[in-house]
Amino acid sequence: MFQDSNPIFEFRGPWGVPVQIGASLILLFLLIVDFGGGPVSLAYGLMFFAILIGSIFLHELGHAWGCLIQGVPVSRIMIFGGGGFCEQSRSATRYEQELIVAMGPIVNLVIWALASLVSPYIDDPEIGWAIDTIAYVNLFLAILNLLPAHPLDGGKLFQLFLHRILPAAAAVRISGAVGLIISLLWIPAMAWMFVNLGLLLLFFPSPIVHWHMLMGRTA
Repeated sequence: MFQDSNPIFEFRGPWGVPVQIGASLILLFLLIVDFGGGPVSLAYGLMFFAILIGSIFLHELGHAWGCLIQGVPVSRIMIFGGGGFCEQSRSATRYEQELIVAMGPIVNLVIWALASLVSPYIDDPEIGWAIDTIAYVNLFLAILNLLPAHPLDGGKLFQLFLHRILPAAAAVRISGAVGLIISLLWIPAMAWMFVNLGLLLLFFPSPIVHWHMLMGRTA
């Protein structure tokens, strides 16, 4: 996972939460935006990049909102080439985590639903493309994040669900086993998506983390 340890830029987001930008975002920008394809290609590349980063930012704001309404302080939101994360100032309980984790994909699904409802009524081709892209990107982010692998939201939600019905050790092991299978299939799946759909992710779940979980260690 291309996760930065040090930000290159910071600003204050909603609710006063610090939002930090990682250097690997520049790499993602260079991979997405085509500077040699003419002004039209450049414009669409810039719009797609803005929609993608804006959608990731709103996803992380969903996590931050889930924290703050439950009294869990947020130390920062980080956006980088592999996605983003919302960092808490203190540990949340399992019940608090359920809402915190779920709010990210929920935000993306709401944006997808609203954009899909608006899209048929847009006549302008450029605006229509932007609305369709917003819908597509947010649906993709929601589905991606709901995959049951760590550190994705789906992996955390899956483990939290298992904690409700199984002993803690069994929940960690099962979550690790499922995540290990997904992490091993991740690279060939991403290669297929790049070849067939042109999608490229600077992120992959760690097989080592899931192996440790399978062996009984905490995620």
